[in-house]
Amino acid sequence: MENENFIYCLEAVPDVDSVKATNVVQILEDIALTQGISSIYKTCDTIEGLEESLNALLYDDHHFQDYEIIYLVFPGEINNILINDYYYSIEEIAELFEGQMTGKIIHFSNLKVLDLTDEECQYFLDVTGARAISGYGFQSDSLSSAFTIDRLFFSLFYQNDDIKEVVEKMFQKQYKLCKLLDFRLYY
Repeated sequence: MENENFIYCLEAVPDVDSVKATNVVQILEDIALTQGISSIYKTCDTIEGLEESLNALLYDDHHFQDYEIIYLVFPGEINNILINDYYYSIEEIAELFEGQMTGKIIHFSNLKVLDLTDEECQYFLDVTGARAISGYGFQSDSLSSAFTIDRLFFSLFYQNDDIKEVVEKMFQKQYKLCKLLDFRLYY
């Protein structure tokens, strides 16, 4: 059986019962067609919905080990995500994922700023078991990282899982955009 590349994407939306496909769904579909990277996409509008989606991934999806990237598309402020008008800190997110993300890359879109201290980074990695956490220092609703840098990051990662080399290649290929969005990787 051929090795497949998977992304698990969770996106915060105002109402999960809304049928409207977001830009992220269209981008993930295009990534699957053009880059051969499959994805599972889930939405949530509450922290309980986020927990349910995470539990479904962990306990019901037999391909969980194949998901190397957990892609979180959540608005928010620095080191906080916003779900249903409530902010959750990076520490709360780490506790939610406690011990469940061994070897995974947790990647945040640029709908929120990721600006971790060494202590915050180490806490997140220690609690979750994640291999790395990445995101952006520049937040923008109009300049979405999903259209460009996220796609490049996913593609390069599945070509070469040496995370440092991936970041070097990202900057070689899209230096101006990486600098503009302030791509950050913590490991």
